[in-house]
Amino acid sequence: MKSKIIIASDHAGFRLKQALISYLAKRGVSVNDAGSYSLQRTDYPIIAYALSKQVACGKFARGILICYTGIGNSIVANRLAGVRATLCNNIKAARLARQHNDSNILVLGAAFLKPALAKRITKVWLDTRFSGGRHKRRLEQIKRIEKKLL
Repeated sequence: MKSKIIIASDHAGFRLKQALISYLAKRGVSVNDAGSYSLQRTDYPIIAYALSKQVACGKFARGILICYTGIGNSIVANRLAGVRATLCNNIKAARLARQHNDSNILVLGAAFLKPALAKRITKVWLDTRFSGGRHKRRLEQIKRIEKKLL
């Protein structure tokens, strides 16, 4: 699978992000690392917003966000129209996030995932296609809701 994604984390997700970048490179995925670049304390809202904006504007089709729990990143990312960020701490959630919700940002909580499981979740999320059908109708409903909120 050849693709290009953007990935970012705060300090709490830095080590997991580094492991995923290496894993993705081995899979032939081109990765844009949007920070953070060390274990130095950072604020997740700034990082989550910067990555999510790149997905919302179409510069990247998909992205991965990592913080301690994944909750904060999910809250920030889903503030932007067109973003469907999904916090996935297991393989089934990752599969359904793509099949049913056409998730375009995978959010991972470093506190809950060892690198091996995070890699499996990421693989499933990247490899799973959107099912369409009744799920497409629901995504159109979400788009209409987003327009009302603007």
